Amino acid sequence: MPSKTIKTTTAALALAFGLLAAQPATAADDTPTDNSKDAFTFGVIGDIPYGDAEIAKFPSRIQDINADRDLGFVAHVGDIKNGSSVCSDGYFSYIRAQFDTFEHPLVFTPGDNEWVDCHRTNNGAYNPLERLDKLREVFFDEPGKTLGATMPVKTQEDLGLPENVRFTQNRVAFSVLNIQGSNNSLQPWTGLGETAATPEQLAEVEHRTDAVLVQIRETFADAERRNDRAVVLMTQADMFDPSLLAAATASPEIMSGFRDIVAAIVEETNNFDAPVYLINGDSHVFAENQPLAGGSPWLEVYGQPVADDLQRVTVDGSANATNYVRFSVAGNSAAGSGVLSWEKIPFSS
Repeated sequence: MPSKTIKTTTAALALAFGLLAAQPATAADDTPTDNSKDAFTFGVIGDIPYGDAEIAKFPSRIQDINADRDLGFVAHVGDIKNGSSVCSDGYFSYIRAQFDTFEHPLVFTPGDNEWVDCHRTNNGAYNPLERLDKLREVFFDEPGKTLGATMPVKTQEDLGLPENVRFTQNRVAFSVLNIQGSNNSLQPWTGLGETAATPEQLAEVEHRTDAVLVQIRETFADAERRNDRAVVLMTQADMFDPSLLAAATASPEIMSGFRDIVAAIVEETNNFDAPVYLINGDSHVFAENQPLAGGSPWLEVYGQPVADDLQRVTVDGSANATNYVRFSVAGNSAAGSGVLSWEKIPFSS
């Protein structure tokens, strides 16, 4: 385990996980679940590795995470490359081989850099939908299982989205969703000569967004039925990117691809009598906030009511990806505020 830690604040959230047993039980909705352990920790990274130097360091980054033996699982919230490098089959295979060296279960949701933005000339001028198909072939060839060490998860394979997964632990619902930067993939494929979204592009966005909305609704419905203590959502897209706030305030349409998703999260959060926790990458700078609390300018951008129970953490990425975030959760008997804390763990080199 790395010898140094960088402490951050303790969030006022009611969120608790339990370590998976070797043969986890299954909830009535077929979502893998386990209640055999009290406290739980998990690690999150995103927007890594970016560029040749970080690619070279990536194996050692993984080994640093492997050395944290107490982690129950690790999540990579997307962007396995920067936005100006080629989206090649060979690179995908290389990252998959590195992912296979994780000794903890690894949950991965694709980012826009590895498919949405691959139309760019310096990315290889690929059709993004072809790259998405390739990502699913390379990284999601065994739907229902994590990468790294095996942990069973419930997937949307039946809808063609094996990357959308969820599971429960210690009465906490955990849901990983394919939500993309670049306005959820609505920006034109300019590298292919397009000046507006194509029909096939719009069809993909509609289908994927509908699937995301289904999973959000099902996640909260199951959490309510089980009397879960929290819902945890993970995405690549930063739907509250501070660098886009001024532009979004002037022209909310630049965030139109997220509008229905944010509306669903707000509705479900406000109907759920426990905290909701959102972890994302995309904007590369660590942040912790309540993006839809009273007075937030994002309320006007999205035209939504206050959702005070929505807490967010953005993980460091790109040049800032010199650490992983370790989340520590209090035991199963804890409820209400004060059960979740996190710290940034520096990589050893």
